[in-house]
Amino acid sequence: MAAVTGIRAAGGVAWRPSAAGVQVCLVHRPRYGDWTLPKGKLEPGEHPLVAAVREVSEESDVRGVPQVRLPSVHYRSEGQPKQVDYWSMLAVATGGFQPGTEVDDVRWLGVDDAIRLVSYPHDVEVLAAFAALPPVTATVALVRHGHAGKRATWTGPDTGRPLDAEGWAQAYALAKLVALVRPARLVSASPRRCVQTLDPAAAMLDLPIEICGDLDEPQPGQQLDEQVLATAARLLELACAGGQVAVCSQGKVLPGALEHLSGRADEDFTTPKGGGWLLAFAADRLLAADRL
Repeated sequence: MAAVTGIRAAGGVAWRPSAAGVQVCLVHRPRYGDWTLPKGKLEPGEHPLVAAVREVSEESDVRGVPQVRLPSVHYRSEGQPKQVDYWSMLAVATGGFQPGTEVDDVRWLGVDDAIRLVSYPHDVEVLAAFAALPPVTATVALVRHGHAGKRATWTGPDTGRPLDAEGWAQAYALAKLVALVRPARLVSASPRRCVQTLDPAAAMLDLPIEICGDLDEPQPGQQLDEQVLATAARLLELACAGGQVAVCSQGKVLPGALEHLSGRADEDFTTPKGGGWLLAFAADRLLAADRL
């Protein structure tokens, strides 16, 4: 994400299914006398996605799984430019809301009713973008392995090359992002550095790591195009199973696999080591690929 000056904040459109259709969560702030989407300022050094999930939880007691990045809004606050980043979030649990000084009421409403109630035009824009989305059926946290030194200085087989200190720091940082999607499965390419990249998430979530060679870079004698298609097919298979999953793969296959799934050849899907993507699927269609 590009650097932004001024005030940074993040929040979400938390939603849940109901007999009457999708409902979204709004909060009432007594200080301003407004109805708005739950949001709040980033803590120093905090990732916007982490802040978004945290703020939705703190303001509305909703535990949300982030799915699709929605339009950011920009306005001036306290004499400074302010940017608020939003994600759609599936509400998977609630903690039992208690009225407080910052938020004294929470309402779950149909989207049309929510649009009529919110106090600000920019909230209307975010809700309209959410309403235009097809139902998300699967969320995939897709990451590239962390830094693992230089291939030329490693004397063993390349598949055994481990993470270095920088790579382990990246793995621990990624674990916090992976945990946000509440994956039911962790799936890794077979090289040691890929498995190690998911190790901190596995410990945090108490999940095993499944090994899948379809996520590997091509071996000698294999064509890159063939392995890219194998990676894309495996990601689609995992998505079609529904729910949430986290995957670690390698840099040579990720751009092509994402290009194939998205159908967007003009987008830069290059993924740095220790970087990743939040993928949202509607059945067998990739809806969104947002950088983590």
